[in-house]
Amino acid sequence: MIKSLKIISGGQTGVDRAALDFALENKIDCYGWCPKGRRAEDGPIPLSYPLRETKESRYRERTIKNVEESQGLLVFVDNKPDKGTILAIDQAEKRNIPTYIIHLAMNVEDQETGVLNLLENSNISVINIVGPRESNSPGIYNKTKAFLEKLFFRLEGAGSSK
Repeated sequence: MIKSLKIISGGQTGVDRAALDFALENKIDCYGWCPKGRRAEDGPIPLSYPLRETKESRYRERTIKNVEESQGLLVFVDNKPDKGTILAIDQAEKRNIPTYIIHLAMNVEDQETGVLNLLENSNISVINIVGPRESNSPGIYNKTKAFLEKLFFRLEGAGSSK
């Protein structure tokens, strides 16, 4: 199941970059849209990330395109979601795209089970992973990446027993 899953993310620091780094390190297909000029808060997004540029340099267009191309939305938040994260949630809701919000400040083991259920019961093969940029939620990159590593380890285990 894990190798057939595709991860979409936008390349911003924080959650987006954690999702893409995790996917690339684990040879999981990943892609996404980023703003024109590969714009991110830490400068241009490195070319090593398989992202396509939108026509505009605004983040909004990138967020909407990534949601449109997904079958599920996995949202990571530490406290409250920022504007871009709220936009992604709203766009997914408009399109009836299943959404799961991970509150990293809460018990993550229960939430891992919730995400596993979503992925197994919704036939999602393309998931958009979103959340705050690093400057809005310091430490979110590491927390997101650690969560994904644990989650996908469990997914691989579930897939090999079937």
